[in-house]
Amino acid sequence: MALMKVRFDMRKRVKLTQLVWFLYWVAVMAGILVFSMGLFFKVELRKRSELMDNNESHLLPNLLIGVGIIACGINAFGGKVCYDSLDSNKFLKWRPMLRTFLVSCVFFNALLIVTAVLCFVMRIPMEFTLAEGLKNGMKYYKDTDTPGRCYMKRTLDMMQMEFRCCGNNNFRDWFEIQWVSNRYLDFGAKEVKDRINSNVDGQYLMNAVPFSCCNPSSPRPCIQWQMVNNTAHYSYDHYTEELNVWKRGCSEALLSYYGGLMNTIGALLILVTALQVGVTVGLQYVRTSLMTLCNPDNPESVSEGWILEKTVKETFFDFLRMLKAKFKRNRVEEDDS
Repeated sequence: MALMKVRFDMRKRVKLTQLVWFLYWVAVMAGILVFSMGLFFKVELRKRSELMDNNESHLLPNLLIGVGIIACGINAFGGKVCYDSLDSNKFLKWRPMLRTFLVSCVFFNALLIVTAVLCFVMRIPMEFTLAEGLKNGMKYYKDTDTPGRCYMKRTLDMMQMEFRCCGNNNFRDWFEIQWVSNRYLDFGAKEVKDRINSNVDGQYLMNAVPFSCCNPSSPRPCIQWQMVNNTAHYSYDHYTEELNVWKRGCSEALLSYYGGLMNTIGALLILVTALQVGVTVGLQYVRTSLMTLCNPDNPESVSEGWILEKTVKETFFDFLRMLKAKFKRNRVEEDDS
C-alpha cells in the first residue's frame, strides 16, 4: 500500500507543480544564503587565526560553502523539472532520471542535517582552541621586534577593545606574563632588577594590564598599573571597588561570538532542511501523479500521487535486497575477470 496517497485532477496537479517550482527557487536563494554564511564564517576565522595559534578548523565553513553550492545546483535543476512538468510531453525527457535525482536529494537532506548538528557541537573544540591560542598569543604580546610576531600586540589590543574583554580568562592573566618588551626596560634601574630577580623565569612581571583592557565607560581614569596595590591610588580598594577594566576574559568573549554565529547558522540550516524535505516530497508527488495518469494521452485525466509506493518497512527491505543483489553481481563479475 502506497504511503500518503493523494488523488489529483489536472487543476490540483498544476497548482502543486507551480507551488513546488516556486519553493525550489526559494531554496536556491536559501542555498546562496548558506554559501554566504559559510564564506563569512571562514573570513571571520581567518581574521583571528593568530589568536587561535593557526589551529582553527575550517571543516565547518568549507562544508557550508560546499552545501550552499550543491543546494543551488540541485534546486535549480528541480525548478527546471517542475517547470517542464507543466507540459506532460516535456516531462517525458526527465522521467528516467527523476528517481535517481530524488534519491540524491534524500542523501543531500541527510548531509544538511549532519552539517546543522556540526554547527552546534563544533563549539566544544573551538573552546579549547581559543583558550590555548590566546594563552600563547599573550606570551608574544611583547615581541614587537620579532618577525612573524610583530603584529600580535596590535591584534590583541584590537581584540580586547572590540570584544570588551581582558586577558584569557580574566585581567589577572596579564600578571603572570611579561608583556613589556625588554627594549623598553632600563636594566640598570633597581626596580627592574628586583622584579626580574623576584621570579625563577627571569621575567619582568607587574600587577598591570595593557591600555586596551580599560573600560572607557568608567568615570574614574583608568587604573592599569599596580591594580592590586591599594596604597598606590587615592581612595581605592581593589577588593570592593568596581575595577575600571573589562572583567570578562577574551576566551569567553570570542567563544560567545563564534558560538552565537554557529548557532544562527545551525538554526538556518534546520529551516533550509525543512524546505528541502518539502520540495523533495513535492517533486515526488508531481512525478508519481504524472506517471499514474489514467489516460496518458489525456493530460486532464485523474491520477494518484504518493511519497512511497510501499510502506516504509517494505521500501527499506527492498532497498537492502537491491544492494545485496548489486553486491553479488559485482562479486560474480570480479570472479569472472
